[in-house]
Amino acid sequence: MVPIHDDNPVSITPWITWGLIAANIFLFLIELSLSDNQLQDFFYQWAFVPCQLFETCSTALPRSAFPEWMTLITSQFLHGGFGHIIGNMLYLFIFGNNIEDRLGHLKFLIFYLICGALAAMAQGIFAPDSIIPTLGASGAIAGVLGAYVIRFPRAKVTLLLPIFLFFFRVRIPAFFFLGFWFAMQFLYGVASLDATADLGSQGGVAYWAHAGGFLVGILIAPILGLFSSSRD
Repeated sequence: MVPIHDDNPVSITPWITWGLIAANIFLFLIELSLSDNQLQDFFYQWAFVPCQLFETCSTALPRSAFPEWMTLITSQFLHGGFGHIIGNMLYLFIFGNNIEDRLGHLKFLIFYLICGALAAMAQGIFAPDSIIPTLGASGAIAGVLGAYVIRFPRAKVTLLLPIFLFFFRVRIPAFFFLGFWFAMQFLYGVASLDATADLGSQGGVAYWAHAGGFLVGILIAPILGLFSSSRD
């Protein structure tokens, strides 16, 4: 199921949402200009590597010139391929503007970055010895989805539903679509626990970052004023 639209208008221009999308695309273009070796070094400099933060690496790895905790932020703006960035930016474009509308520009930016950082930490906690760079906006966007589902549970989301060789448009409440999305991330995360020992040598989807970001969004968005009638 691929979301393509939501029936949920906003009353502001979502400058932060657009700015985040632009920043992600700009950095992805920089990634495309790098050779394979340069890209690997770039990821070890700016992506989140759990074993480096927790100081559990079993082998010497390239390290960031900055404090390792900063990669919890910088990793949110890196992506591993076209499918990765297109999917993330699609979700941010559809759902981010409504949360920015409710929180206001500054609070939304703070909310987004906190969700992304804590989501990466959630993934790191389940694989503290991993030497694989963790990157992508998925954790931060998962926080946006968590905030969306509690603030706009009845908003209709239009999806493209593939059935055999055809795509059908369906409209369902956000609660069902995003609830299903979270359930799948959680179940895949549980299923991946048996493979935790292998995460040091294999890449994969950071399901715990997705599930963790979603729950963080649900918890902190109301504190920042998700249900308030005022704006920044």
